[in-house]
Amino acid sequence: MFARLVGESFARNPRRKVLTAVALVIGMAVATATLTIALEVGDRLAREFRSLGANLLVTPESDTLPVEIGGVDYRPVDEGAYLNEVDLGKLKTIFWRHNILGFTPFLDVPASVSETGGATTLIGTWYQHQVRVPDGTEFETGASATHPWWKVQGRWFRDGAAECVVGLSVAEKYPAALGIGKTIHVAQEGASADIRPLVVTGIISTGDAEDNAVLVPLSVAQEISGHPGKFRQLFVSALTKPADALAERGERAQTDKNIQLTPTEYDRWFCSPYISSIGFQIRTVLPGTEVHAIRRVAETEGRILTRVGMLLWIVTLAALGAAALAVAATSATTVLERRSEIGVMKALGASNALVGGIFLAEQMLLAIVGGAIGFFVGAGLARFLGESVFGTPAAPRLILFPVVLALAAIVAMIGSLVPLRRAAHFRPAVILRGE
Repeated sequence: MFARLVGESFARNPRRKVLTAVALVIGMAVATATLTIALEVGDRLAREFRSLGANLLVTPESDTLPVEIGGVDYRPVDEGAYLNEVDLGKLKTIFWRHNILGFTPFLDVPASVSETGGATTLIGTWYQHQVRVPDGTEFETGASATHPWWKVQGRWFRDGAAECVVGLSVAEKYPAALGIGKTIHVAQEGASADIRPLVVTGIISTGDAEDNAVLVPLSVAQEISGHPGKFRQLFVSALTKPADALAERGERAQTDKNIQLTPTEYDRWFCSPYISSIGFQIRTVLPGTEVHAIRRVAETEGRILTRVGMLLWIVTLAALGAAALAVAATSATTVLERRSEIGVMKALGASNALVGGIFLAEQMLLAIVGGAIGFFVGAGLARFLGESVFGTPAAPRLILFPVVLALAAIVAMIGSLVPLRRAAHFRPAVILRGE
């Protein structure tokens, strides 16, 4: 009998049911799309942000302060501490090794260029270099991964070759001597007897100190400085998640012994890709180093990711709220139209629970149908938005299907509460008298 009453309700009032179902479909479609994007937006935006460059700087723990004047490092080569190039493969052995997208070592050498007759800085680095990982694999990295915005007119030097790229400012100052294809002669400052010829393969523009320097392969800078296999700075590009209270507490705990993390907090912090936890793991595999977050990049990423995530959740809640209001409006109209039917059922002994159960059963059926259709419509919408915003379509998340059905049921129930409460106060005698 219960199923028959519900079925006849659908047959007698199809228009109201269709309106309720459409409202649920639209609300669940928007919710599905925003939830799908929200699940992927962190990784997608984090990868997009890697075009901003490295977000971690690794330096020797006991290094001396650099002495730079006009972009030239005048610190003697023999001063300060160095790191070992052979240890860099260990970066791909940390817990979050797959989040390490690239790293680039740098070695600055005070030098003189015969063609200009002045002092400059040789910057030894990698552009594309194969690093041997302890597990036997190789990982390609270099400035192409950590400094993708650097622009080179011509081409980059080849790894290990007697070649260089010249900073834009230096090249413009000495166009005849430092043009592409020219051979320049460089030597370590104060060691003019050991002069090295280098072929200029390109002109580099970075908008930073590199515009006033000469970039060479790391191995060349090591030979000129007399520090084979060494470097002074390491830039790391890592995928991270926005910092929260736990991340900040974990970071402070590394320097303040008065702050202690519980074992549970430590596990959560260590097993989350916070910039502080990744930095801690880097210090573990590269002992004797300090790891600094490049705040300009890291904080910008965190703010944008947090705000985008918040915006998506607001849109989701707004869509669910709009669907609930639409369901409430159609349910209220349905209750008023079926006022006489409710009065007859109550006069025959039907309880408020039975009357409410009939209406809720109708709403649950509509919620299942509307939620299922809305999920597939939302998956298509998420695919379109992903391709439009990020260039690649967002893959449907089947794990969201039961979530969307549950949300549809909750929305349908919330939208029906007020009309059902009103129906519970209907008095059969008054209704049957036509009052």
